[in-house]
Amino acid sequence: MDHHSQQADFWKGTFGKEYTDRCTFEKQEWDNLYIQQFGNTKTAMNESFIGHLPKDIRILEVGCNTGHQLRGFQRQGFQYLYGIELQWYGIEKSKNYVTKHQFIQGNAVDLPFKDHFFGLVCTNGVLIHIAPETLDKVMDEMYRCTSKYIFGWEYYAEEMTDIDYRGNAGYLWKADYAAIFMRRFPDLQLVKKEFIPFINAEEKGNVNCMYLLEKPEP
Repeated sequence: MDHHSQQADFWKGTFGKEYTDRCTFEKQEWDNLYIQQFGNTKTAMNESFIGHLPKDIRILEVGCNTGHQLRGFQRQGFQYLYGIELQWYGIEKSKNYVTKHQFIQGNAVDLPFKDHFFGLVCTNGVLIHIAPETLDKVMDEMYRCTSKYIFGWEYYAEEMTDIDYRGNAGYLWKADYAAIFMRRFPDLQLVKKEFIPFINAEEKGNVNCMYLLEKPEP
């Protein structure tokens, strides 16, 4: 079994189900979590990056889990929301949180959408769980499916760094994902990039990075 298949099985199995249960929140809980960790809500941070975009663009979240991030986009007024998720359990739970959405069970290395179908393709803490040898495939698919923007929120380090994840090695990396995207696709332009430090004691000293990248007009 290759590493990517092993990773997919890991997330589709018991560990993934437990992750989904652990990371399922009502709106106020979700807001409070980000306030505790970063001093601001995720919705407010998203608004500062993409609030100016047309509300009728199609948005795809890769690795949407139960749809909390998409629900935040919904509250911002975005109307056409899509998600793709490995784990069927997460997709089923998403129905409790996001309305008028289209969620698909599938794999980030083979997105089942036409070229340039979306105005924005995003990840929220998902690239950090993609093995470095698979990362290019996922980025290629995200780039292929967007006509305009790539939006990310990921655990940051200057260099690719493997992190122990609840006693498991080879399932969590932090890196400069915006820079990796731009090295792979030199035509991408950086619209905005912000480093957002953790303020809670458990993660003190660690940083997340939020970035918005733009493709040139064809």
